[in-house]
Amino acid sequence: MIYTVTFNPSLDYVVQLDELKPGQVNRTTEEHIYPGGKGNNVSVILSNLGHKSKALGFKAGFTGEQMEQMLRQYGCYTDFIRLEKGLTRINVKVKGKEESEINGQGPVITGRALEELFRKLEYLEKDDVLVLAGSIPNTLPEDIYEKIMEKQQNKGVRIVVDATKDLLVNVLKYRPFLIKPNNHELGEIFGKKLETEEEIVEYAKRLQKMGAVNVLVSMAGDGAILVKADGKVSKKLPPKGTVVNSVGAGDSMVAGFVAGYLNTGNYDRALELGTAAGSATAFVSWLATKEEITEKLEKPVSVYGIEEEEK
Repeated sequence: MIYTVTFNPSLDYVVQLDELKPGQVNRTTEEHIYPGGKGNNVSVILSNLGHKSKALGFKAGFTGEQMEQMLRQYGCYTDFIRLEKGLTRINVKVKGKEESEINGQGPVITGRALEELFRKLEYLEKDDVLVLAGSIPNTLPEDIYEKIMEKQQNKGVRIVVDATKDLLVNVLKYRPFLIKPNNHELGEIFGKKLETEEEIVEYAKRLQKMGAVNVLVSMAGDGAILVKADGKVSKKLPPKGTVVNSVGAGDSMVAGFVAGYLNTGNYDRALELGTAAGSATAFVSWLATKEEITEKLEKPVSVYGIEEEEK
């Protein structure tokens, strides 16, 4: 089973405007509501690619109920812990001539609720996959990822971490199966602006020496570089297309990589499917569907262990 954890999920209210005019009444031309949060995004893409996952985390109020219901509609299993106070946050994303966001604070996560999450994670077994993605709410200890990974040591659980800076660096000692910084985040970790592929590979290998098994570096329009467990390096250029949405592209890459690896056991196929999924999401208004992902693949879908759609 694949499990995803999102500590600060949301309902994303996405509105399209011709132009946002501050201080005036603005009328939308288009609007959508989606279940948000990095781990939730991973779960939705996994579902689209035929892998059931269980989304874990915390919910509160009617917004939390709606968020969980929508995830189930997208084919995900869910097991969110209900908080007694507050509301799952609503994030407003305004798309006009420029993109603007107003993100809610989210509810307070109590110590009792956190203990309940740890109890749920006790049931993970060998060959399960655990995806830890996103920032940590200020109501939780900063070392929460470390505490989770410490409890999973020696169980054979493959852990994927998509986080930044110290949050990522501090978990490397627990040998995560996969980490996915982008090229800018990789440079920030070492206080250096990375300008060439050679530099990106050099510093990705440093993270590997610090404990990561595989290091996947996303590079937006330049594709992705994978430093594999054996130290070998692969690169994949992205398919051509027009970027209309940057939200969720990195999460889609993580999901595509995990699905590709579980289907084939081949890192290069995983990289190709991950790059296709990330690009496909960037080319559409929300998370890409199975069809939108597979049409970006250069090889037949069967190569990636994906069932073809019946015609």
